[in-house]
Amino acid sequence: MPEVIFNGADGRLEGRYHHSKTTNAPIALLLHPHPQHGGTMNNKVVYALYNAFVKRGFSTLRFNFRGVGRSQGKFDAGQGELSDAASALDWMQNYNPNAQACWVGGFSFGAWIGMQLLMRRPEIDGFVSVAPPANAYDFTFLAPCPSSGLIVHGTADEAVPEASVAKLATKLGSQKNIRVRYRTVEGANHFFGNHLDTLAEMVDQYLSESLSDTGSAQPGVAVAAAAAP
Repeated sequence: MPEVIFNGADGRLEGRYHHSKTTNAPIALLLHPHPQHGGTMNNKVVYALYNAFVKRGFSTLRFNFRGVGRSQGKFDAGQGELSDAASALDWMQNYNPNAQACWVGGFSFGAWIGMQLLMRRPEIDGFVSVAPPANAYDFTFLAPCPSSGLIVHGTADEAVPEASVAKLATKLGSQKNIRVRYRTVEGANHFFGNHLDTLAEMVDQYLSESLSDTGSAQPGVAVAAAAAP
């Protein structure tokens, strides 16, 4: 997984990139949790998401927001981080001009940034949002949500009450022309602790079904919200 450096609006950004061996493979961008609370691209949840997309044949990038690791700049309360994500997506698209599809995934703060990017970039076909902080950030900009995707949350999340995420998922899932699947991981806390394998399996299953349903890397059919067994 080679290290990459690309330009952002506030300086150079550091990432890790896997290039798929498949011709015109889909691309996926993964976004890490809050920089001021220890969030980096090496977060275990982000790494699990990264591996899930790599396993399914995506060219996949995770990177550090401004001011994290070797990325230049300083924390900008979300606005600058959204700009960083857009720069990362630009880099991926320039490197993969014929990618058959484009996805974004994020964990916690990264999920909030990812959903904003989804609204600004119509070429994004699908999303995976893990523990979106629906209690702390405003998600009303998803009106309507433009793409189908997966939301995963832990039932024992101490930072983001499960009820707030369930409410968000229900709202998004009620919209026409998209399909949002909501899954919960029983007993998982905000960082998924000993439940990372379950999270990875859920994401892998969703990507597998999406690929199977459409014959490409785009989201599939409607599925009711469900809890992990």
